[in-house]
Amino acid sequence: MIILKGATKIYAGKPAVDNLSLSVEKGEIFVLVGPSGCGKSTTLRMVNRMVEPDSGTIMVNGTDIRSQSPEALRRGIGYVIQSIGLFPHMTVSENIGTVPRLLRWDKSKTAERIDELLLLIGLDPQRYRDRYPKELSGGEAQRVGVARALAADPPILLMDEPFGAVDPLTRKRLQVEFRELQRTLHKTVLFVTHDVDEAVILADKIGVMRQGILLQSGRPESFLRAPADDFVHDFLGTDYSLSMLSRLKAMDYCCQTYPGNHEEQVPVILSTASLKEAFSMFISSGSEYLHIQDLHGESRGFLSLNHLLQPFAGDAHEQ
Repeated sequence: MIILKGATKIYAGKPAVDNLSLSVEKGEIFVLVGPSGCGKSTTLRMVNRMVEPDSGTIMVNGTDIRSQSPEALRRGIGYVIQSIGLFPHMTVSENIGTVPRLLRWDKSKTAERIDELLLLIGLDPQRYRDRYPKELSGGEAQRVGVARALAADPPILLMDEPFGAVDPLTRKRLQVEFRELQRTLHKTVLFVTHDVDEAVILADKIGVMRQGILLQSGRPESFLRAPADDFVHDFLGTDYSLSMLSRLKAMDYCCQTYPGNHEEQVPVILSTASLKEAFSMFISSGSEYLHIQDLHGESRGFLSLNHLLQPFAGDAHEQ
């Protein structure tokens, strides 16, 4: 869906993006990570021609982006940024309906799409349709920003630090919600962040950039086995293997019964929690079991610390 071949952008005689080649397959989330100024956002903006490349080729859905006008190109690409960018003088429904109005959708179709998207992002249309951005929390506003990007149902999303402006708890929730949303939508997503944990949670593939150069790309687990160089290893961090636990659901490791008495005293963890969150709760609580419950408080089973550690103990014994 998105292919860059030798894409280069030069500012003041210095390449911001240097001979970059990568491909984002249909329906996958490709996350670019790297330090500030490494060329991540410039790469994103070249794809929708907010920034024109100086050389190289960029293909979107099999077509060279320079073969069509920027306006026509952007109609098929949703764009979400860190500062959200909602129009303050417009209501939530007016913000979400911006692109459909530009495409001259009829009012009933637009209204139906707005309500559909509000439900999709977990906001009650009756409560939020007529609110203004100043009446929203940071997390709610970011959800509306995502809904606006999805309004015309574009096959491609470009997301530039989309959750960077909200508090850590809200950010974590948005990451999980977006990943679940992607299971339904199957959009092709090029995502930019400097947060390694965020990349691990969201990415089908990760690309690490430095000084405009793509140093390494691949599935998240590939970086565990063979980081390309010391910079990639150091940037991802020594706890990258722990970050990988964020990709695993605690629910997938639960048993159905608790072997002891007094189940009500076992710490509770939500069924949406990751294995990383589960290990954190094991450590903080000192308990050997966790009670997994869904959002309605219904029991989904129990997690055993000893059961989780057995594979790791086996690995250590083999070494």
